Order: sequence, then C-alpha cells, then structure tokens
Amino acid sequence: MPPIDRPHSRSCAFCRVLAGEIRAYIVYEDEQTCALLDHRPLFPGHCLVIPRGHYPTLPELPSELVEPLFRAVRLLARAVPQAMGAEGSFVAINNRVSQSVPHVHVHVVPRRRGDGLRGFFWPRQRYASEEEMARTRDAIRTAIASTREQ
Repeated sequence: MPPIDRPHSRSCAFCRVLAGEIRAYIVYEDEQTCALLDHRPLFPGHCLVIPRGHYPTLPELPSELVEPLFRAVRLLARAVPQAMGAEGSFVAINNRVSQSVPHVHVHVVPRRRGDGLRGFFWPRQRYASEEEMARTRDAIRTAIASTREQ
C-alpha cells in the first residue's frame, strides 16, 4: 500500500500521544494504527484503536484506512478477552456525540456475563495504580502475540 498522508492536529490528545508528547500505555501499533489502554476504562483492558492520521470521525476516515483500522480492531477483539480472562468483547465507535476526543477511535472492551454493563450507561473507573495499568498492557501485548501466531 502506498504511503498515506497523515495529517495531525496539535490540539488532539491522540495526535499528541502518537507524537510522544502524552504518555500512553500502547498495546499494539503498526504503520497505520495504534491501540492503547483507555485511561478511564469501563473495565480493565478497555482499549482504544486509532488511525495514525487525524480524522475526527469514521465517515471522515479515508476508505483506504478502513481495512487497516478494522484489522487492528479485529485483532484486539480477540486478544483483549484472552488477556483479561473475559468471555467476549464490546466494540463501539462514537461519532461526535459522546466522543470525548475528536479523533476517530474504536473502543474494544472486555465483557463478562453479569458484568453490570447495561444499555448505554457506562460508569467509568480508574486503574488502581500505574503498575496495574502496566500489567494490563503487558497481558494484552502477550495475547496479541499469541493471537497473531494462530
């Protein structure tokens, strides 16, 4: 695939993560995408998958980036439940409404039966420590490696 122009926004938190200006727990990255732990997860292991260029919403994402973005989402949808001992995952995108960062991002959230997530009211929580966040990142990275080998 030819190189894709990757515009960035100086005011976008995700563009600043990609530039190394904001610390993030990266669980996966390739030439076109990056996946990181959500700093206020619904459940530990909640990841955000983003394109490397700044595109505010999914409809604005160039067609040639849809497949690479969802290839990464698919990988995380397998790896996150494996890493977190979950039964499945929830995958979602907000476009403008409820989109806290105006840079297209796909949520991949580990799910368990009876986990309390109902409808569209999702209470957020924080990781107990930086160490817990690092352990979660490492578990997902290990699961990604395992998933890619299958």
